[in-house]
Amino acid sequence: MTAAEYWDKYKPHRGEKAERRPVADRFDWTGIPGSGPGAEVLGEPKTALDLGPAEGENAAFLTRAGVEVIGVDFSPAQVRRAREFWSDVPGLEFVHAEACAFLDGDLRWWDAIYSTWGAVWFTDPDALVPRVLRRLSPGGVFAFSHREPIAGQFGAQQMGGKWLEGREKELTVYRWQYSAEQWAGVLKLHGFVDIRSEVLPHPDAGSLGTLLVRACAPR
Repeated sequence: MTAAEYWDKYKPHRGEKAERRPVADRFDWTGIPGSGPGAEVLGEPKTALDLGPAEGENAAFLTRAGVEVIGVDFSPAQVRRAREFWSDVPGLEFVHAEACAFLDGDLRWWDAIYSTWGAVWFTDPDALVPRVLRRLSPGGVFAFSHREPIAGQFGAQQMGGKWLEGREKELTVYRWQYSAEQWAGVLKLHGFVDIRSEVLPHPDAGSLGTLLVRACAPR
């Protein structure tokens, strides 16, 4: 059993009718409709790489706006679903691969690399962040979001495979989460500049917000 199986079960389709695809009418960092900034965080890229796109709505939004986008996800189930959802969007490609392996094997440079509650949250930053920097164009944008961390729960946090309960072998995955200040330090250490990190409050008082981080490759 692998971590990819965990994401194969993310938002499973239930019922006999065809699954409805997301609307993709704006770029979403928070997962809360109408909340937070949009695609302007990425600047005006001509090319973009989405790490962990799942259903692919952000990638589809950017592609419709004229950006060349590739989404990379290591769940074959999510890649199949994204391809089916957006088969009518010309130029949008979804690739089945692990993020670090893709960045090692594909030597293109990107104007923007981003992740919305995706692979950046679930990959060791000491492995991923330097690879991202190597694949960004000079001045390119690296931006990502994940849930606001609970105080004191920083670094690699163990997650159980709750939707895989009852399987013969237990599955455990990890997510790497840091405070805004800690992420700024990680990115600076690896050579990023113009770093901005902030918590976007949840509209419901008492609920955790979204941590949004943006940094640039040196020119």
